[in-house]
Amino acid sequence: MPLVCPRCGGEMRIIAFLTDACAVRDILTHLGEPTSPPRLMPARAPPLWERLDATMGEDDPQAQPAPEFQFDQRIA
Repeated sequence: MPLVCPRCGGEMRIIAFLTDACAVRDILTHLGEPTSPPRLMPARAPPLWERLDATMGEDDPQAQPAPEFQFDQRIA
């Protein structure tokens, strides 16, 4: 049940979609919400444990080695 009333916990249903950009902008402005998307952040470097020269536990003391057995991820 994805739509739940925050007051009573009852099931909610969608009765309309707003598709007019001007109407959406006006509503967001009235509610004090931003009307433009957040700016894009620069990409991050890969995690330190992906470095080729890093050894297990060198950069992360809580790093755990891979299990020595095969794990079957299929649903029975």
